[in-house]
Amino acid sequence: MHLSHFLRVVFPAVLGIGLAAAAGSPSLPNISTAREPVTNSYHGVAVVDDYQWLEDAASPAVRDWTRRQNERTRDYFERLEFRDGLEQELSELIADESASYGLDDCRGGNIFATRFKPPAQQPVLVRLKSVFPPALRKVVFDPNAWNTNGATAMDWSVPSADGRRVAICLSENGSENGVLHFFETETGRALPDIIPGVQYPTGGGSAAWSADGTGIFYTRYPHADERPEADQRFFQQIWFHKLGTPVSADTYELGRDFPRIAEIALVASEDGQWLLASVANGDGGDYAHFLRAASGAWHQLTRFEDGIKAIKFGPDAALYLLSKNNAPRGKILRLPLTNLDLKQASVLVPEVRGVLDEYVPAASGLYVAVMEGGPSRLWFYPNHGKPVEVPVLPVSSVGGLHCWHGDELYFSNTSYLVPPGWYEWQPGMRQPRATALQMASTANFDDIEVVREFATSKDGTKIPLSILHKKGLPLDGKNPAVLYGYGGYGVSLTPAFNSTRRIWFDAGGVYAIANLRGGGEFGEDWHRAGNLTRKQNVFDDFIACAEHLIQRKYTSPAKLAVMGGSNGGLLMGAFLTQRPELARAVVSRVGIYDMLRVELDPNGAFNTTEFGSVQDEAQFKALQAYSPYHHVLEGVGYPAVLFPCGETDGRVNPAHSRKMTARLQAATSSDRPILLRTTATAGHGMGSSLKVRVAEQTDIYAFLFQELGVDTSVWLFK
Repeated sequence: MHLSHFLRVVFPAVLGIGLAAAAGSPSLPNISTAREPVTNSYHGVAVVDDYQWLEDAASPAVRDWTRRQNERTRDYFERLEFRDGLEQELSELIADESASYGLDDCRGGNIFATRFKPPAQQPVLVRLKSVFPPALRKVVFDPNAWNTNGATAMDWSVPSADGRRVAICLSENGSENGVLHFFETETGRALPDIIPGVQYPTGGGSAAWSADGTGIFYTRYPHADERPEADQRFFQQIWFHKLGTPVSADTYELGRDFPRIAEIALVASEDGQWLLASVANGDGGDYAHFLRAASGAWHQLTRFEDGIKAIKFGPDAALYLLSKNNAPRGKILRLPLTNLDLKQASVLVPEVRGVLDEYVPAASGLYVAVMEGGPSRLWFYPNHGKPVEVPVLPVSSVGGLHCWHGDELYFSNTSYLVPPGWYEWQPGMRQPRATALQMASTANFDDIEVVREFATSKDGTKIPLSILHKKGLPLDGKNPAVLYGYGGYGVSLTPAFNSTRRIWFDAGGVYAIANLRGGGEFGEDWHRAGNLTRKQNVFDDFIACAEHLIQRKYTSPAKLAVMGGSNGGLLMGAFLTQRPELARAVVSRVGIYDMLRVELDPNGAFNTTEFGSVQDEAQFKALQAYSPYHHVLEGVGYPAVLFPCGETDGRVNPAHSRKMTARLQAATSSDRPILLRTTATAGHGMGSSLKVRVAEQTDIYAFLFQELGVDTSVWLFK
């Protein structure tokens, strides 16, 4: 699930600046798209689709149409004289960043981490003996050397219990179609074992080693001879592979009774004696959990209706469960491995004011990150005594909690203005200790402030907004602004650093992030208030946030930009069709627009537990009421729109972007461009190479500046 952006554009005369991008958009040739009406019926309701033929990506006619659309889009960007200079500055900002790290695991005295340092195209898996200076690292696997074109990505990796071997899931061109490979940690040597088809964008993928490191449990999709082609991205199961044996000899473990849209995540206890399988029922946020003992016997711990969202192994032969049963903001339970009756679990941390977001058991207590509407705080709950707050950055996000030895906690901390870094803390310390794993950026944000305000939605609900802008910004309605949103799947938009926003702020821009219903910022009730038949609440929230920025004179309808992607692209489509007059331009990445046919795609079926299904009459009515594709009206002056998408996207079919492009181009009465931008070597966004990401980001900024009339003279002579 990745995010997109809707952008507002304004003319130089309105901006009142000197040398600026040309007023209006470059004149582009029109592409006539054939209408071939097809009628689909839902519960007696006939729905005509003029562009259903654009769903067939393999059709020569569709390929030719897509090629011509991309040529038109490239023509648009090639006419922007400042684009190359903008790309150079973006590239330099990113290249000047120091390495960023993701801590993965600690096994056999080896700390495994991903390290990303431009100009490398992909992150590298490294082994560390310490996270403190000098923090010497050894490369375990480098996808940039494995494939020098930067198209190979590590989806995930998992080390064996002794740290001697690591299993890595690799995919190509952002496809997330993963193949499991095995490597020796010390030498980096690839083992001959290769397991295909362990991951797809539908149900994801996972693996966990056996205790002795001679074999691995992994997620397996049906083979060609086991189910019809239409089912080969569903019905995920757990299988076991013994190293050194053929994949054909692998053995079944569990999953034949799982739902068609099961998504399995595997994790082993530190000693490898226990294996936990967390099984999601599609993308709606409900989980069942299964535990495998050393004897090989499986035991079902929880069911979907139990409200258990996560389980972790503790150092004390116990399980720690995050429950939202009668606790929508979360509570943490403890269940001994000697008594696996969920009814016997004891409450360790009751529901608190914020949302219990992330947690990790320690030797003498429990560390908990508590989210408060987006930003989070960090607490230590000792086994005996009162909770202790761990100092973190103000208005920041805390994550990646690891506790490998005793009470030593390692966690990441970042804010909108401070790059991410990893820190150590344990009871008795006054301040967290910075590790060597700190990202640094030449982009300085000392002149930027973060303001927290609340918009009032249609039904009176207060919606948080984090608003970033230069200190002393005049609230005169003349500032170009970006409003970003997502609102779905219980995903929370938390503070995150992005060095390239420096370019936007230097152009006088405002950047706002909306914490909409459908997300998880205020717990499960907040999520449920924006899913299934309640999805319109999300759109109302976003509209209210746009109106708030305008009413408070941060910007105006002539200067407002909105952005979102994936589920956030659906948000953009709904905003665009419901309130087109509120924004001048839109960037909507990898979005969903036809809500009546989305579940026909493999991953769309997984989304039915979040969005609903046309098979259910009440849910069909709700979907039809807001489906963006079906609410584009002839003769409306729509804002400028950029639709970036990837041809290998297995999460959202790029046909959505093709159909929405055709529909808007035919309907709009304005002269603002409707642009389709398709990348052949990219998918939903995960695993994209650095060069692909920079090129797309450059086009997004260039589109924004051109349509808003932002001063671009600084980039003209670079």
